[in-house]
Amino acid sequence: MKIKVTQVRSKIGWPKDQKLTLASLGLKKIGYSVIIEKNPSNMGQVLKVRHLVKVEDINE
Repeated sequence: MKIKVTQVRSKIGWPKDQKLTLASLGLKKIGYSVIIEKNPSNMGQVLKVRHLVKVEDINE
């Protein structure tokens, strides 16, 4: 299963670890989206920055 993660808020003003988490997910700027596998590692990263992103399930 895959999920689509879209950055909806700015990373300015948030801790460095959250900025690095966005980068590791592949998010670069507001409105940018990536499609990633839904696994425990990725979901942990998404939960860490859940206030900055929007998540959608993708059915394949």
